[in-house]
Amino acid sequence: MHIIHANLARGFRGGERQTVLLIQALADKAEVSLQTLVCRPDSPMRAELATTHGLRFVSARHQLAGHRQAGRATMVHAHDAKAVHWAWLHHRLFGIPYLITRRVDTPVKHKLSNRIFYREAHRCVALSRVIAENIQPLSPHPVAQIPSAFTPLVSDPNITRAFRARYPGRFLVGHAGALVDRHKGQRVLLDAARRLQHSQPDMLFVFFGQGEDEAELKQESIRLDNVIWAGFKSDIGNYLPALDIFAFPSRNEGLGSVLLDAIRAEVPVVASKTGGIPDIVRHEETGLLFPTGDSEYLAECLVRLRDIDLRKRLVEKASQHLAKYSPEAMANSYTSLYSRV
Repeated sequence: MHIIHANLARGFRGGERQTVLLIQALADKAEVSLQTLVCRPDSPMRAELATTHGLRFVSARHQLAGHRQAGRATMVHAHDAKAVHWAWLHHRLFGIPYLITRRVDTPVKHKLSNRIFYREAHRCVALSRVIAENIQPLSPHPVAQIPSAFTPLVSDPNITRAFRARYPGRFLVGHAGALVDRHKGQRVLLDAARRLQHSQPDMLFVFFGQGEDEAELKQESIRLDNVIWAGFKSDIGNYLPALDIFAFPSRNEGLGSVLLDAIRAEVPVVASKTGGIPDIVRHEETGLLFPTGDSEYLAECLVRLRDIDLRKRLVEKASQHLAKYSPEAMANSYTSLYSRV
């Protein structure tokens, strides 16, 4: 099979990471002889995939570009919203079937074009149950559910130890994500920090990431001596193992694949009960869940997780489910779906 992947995103966030992981895993599949990635000429995915065998790149800054260069293939796989339009147009030009992966839990906008794109797609894939329920009315075919994969990070224990050593005697609660509160809910975690700054004086809240709300969030936390902003880390795998808890207070989330990375680093997780997160985090079994936006409940969960036996039990149970979230498992599921279509 020759698979054309389309992802026209400008930056590099979760969807782009998952596109990279899938392409890398498919490169080892005998069923896939060639892959093409249609992306922007300045896409960070190019550097991530520079050494991937059996892959070629086609530049496209918008939905109308790159079709002639991409040419014919077995299947087009659309990985983001703009790529859906690109895939539909490529289907119209060359008659090639296309597949859509929907990664966010917000409803698809009610536009005629979107209804056409999803109706004519040969198959739609959702990362989680809630996304599948959102898009099933738009598709005449059963929506497949294929979750994101964890990133196969290899941590450097020296970096981990050095980071931990900066904060001796502190209980580290970490968060990693784009600093965009309407999505990732950092203000919920800041409010929990505010509630606990006196009763849990050794608890330190560490925020990794950057984003449009960064300056405002830093200003709002200026009086909190239990909060630090660690910046964006491209090698986040070196820092996750240093944490005692990973907190994920998202207001909406398709799945939350960074939770898988935290679990793989053997860090217990507490997350908001929204979107596809409950597909990964089962309350009191593989982590703790709290009502979306409820900083008081989140603070209570963080205090509960000071219990080392509870943390150990949650990590052990969560780790037992990791195999189904590997890049290889994701690639197997997509290869099977490509073949059926």
